[in-house]
Amino acid sequence: MRTKEGNKRQAITEAAIREFAERGFHQAKISRIADNAGVATGSVYLYFRNKENLLQEIFIKLWQEISSDLQGLVNRTDLNSLEKLEGMIDLVVDKFIDNSPLALVFVNEQHHLSRQDDNVISPYYDKFLELGNNLLTNGISEGLVNPNINTDIARHFIFGGVRHLIHLWAQDSRRYPLNKIRQEVKLLIKKGILK
Repeated sequence: MRTKEGNKRQAITEAAIREFAERGFHQAKISRIADNAGVATGSVYLYFRNKENLLQEIFIKLWQEISSDLQGLVNRTDLNSLEKLEGMIDLVVDKFIDNSPLALVFVNEQHHLSRQDDNVISPYYDKFLELGNNLLTNGISEGLVNPNINTDIARHFIFGGVRHLIHLWAQDSRRYPLNKIRQEVKLLIKKGILK
């Protein structure tokens, strides 16, 4: 069944996410994306220059949404920095909990885009990490976060760990349920691993 005109871009993007998740960027084919989106192959090129441009758009949209949601969370005055940091974990987990193909694309293909000279997702990704760094710095000021930590290393450690755990969940959701990951990451942030 062919896709209606107004839904083509979204249908192509969703089909591309499934194709990239299943086959990886390098093995993905525009013709399969078009078939799964219910459009002609030529229609894909009306919306996207090439496969690379399609992948870039997926990541730009993802990081814009996550960064915007995090900015809204950071601006809240009814939460302390630790609660906001927990909310940051929730934002990332909630983005993928109902979309394991997007999670697979996120963990498997971001590195591909980040190696490019014209890394179009870097500003969005950097904004997200900067907001996380600010939460840690504010947490130190509020007396909630250990003042001896290097916030730059801590933010990369936390986010890298969450990213890897999302990858494990996308591969084996029974062994690594996302809500359990969410709980454990929050516990580690709040309590550490020492008794």
